[in-house]
Amino acid sequence: LNSRFMNNRVPSNKRYQPTDYEHAANCATHALWVIPSLLGSSVLHFLSEDQWERVSAWLYGAGLTSLFLISTLFHTVTWKKSHLRSVEHCFHMCDRMVIYFFIAASYAPWLNLRELGPWTCHMRWLVWVMASVGTTYVFFFHERYKLMELICYTVMGVFPALVILGCELLVGGACYCLGMVFFKSDGLEPPMPSDYYAIYWYLYTPAANQMKTSR
Repeated sequence: LNSRFMNNRVPSNKRYQPTDYEHAANCATHALWVIPSLLGSSVLHFLSEDQWERVSAWLYGAGLTSLFLISTLFHTVTWKKSHLRSVEHCFHMCDRMVIYFFIAASYAPWLNLRELGPWTCHMRWLVWVMASVGTTYVFFFHERYKLMELICYTVMGVFPALVILGCELLVGGACYCLGMVFFKSDGLEPPMPSDYYAIYWYLYTPAANQMKTSR
């Protein structure tokens, strides 16, 4: 059973190799949300009443759609074109980089459309600086320090919320953090590799977004 649905656990300094079942599940669960993200983005843009709302809708929609689209492409390449190592490596880096920009984009409606105090105007650009720093980190240290990578994602996700303390945002952030635990839980008991946990994270992502965009 294990050999069909999952491979053996690998050391922390090596990359886990998914089975065909895991590849198929990853591709399906990521691709599932591409079209809804596009449609939702279009609706948000259509309902926008001014320039700031249109910009926020565009940023949020682009971040959400890019997250699922790039992840779908990465897992498809990993599954069907794994012999193209350089291409797979490039998509893997993009898959990690887009998470930073997705987090920044998910804060755009909160930071651009609400008056939340003097720190908000600074956080509007600081969150994108953090995303750029995270992207640079992935470019130079991809898969080298996994704990540091997890810390960067956590700080990026939590720090902007300090100026936007609200019930919906807190619940949405909790969904992200819970999903992130699954995303990084490779080889835990009961044995289930990170690729199945990653599926849970991507299923938590729409739930978190619903919490963060609800009024």
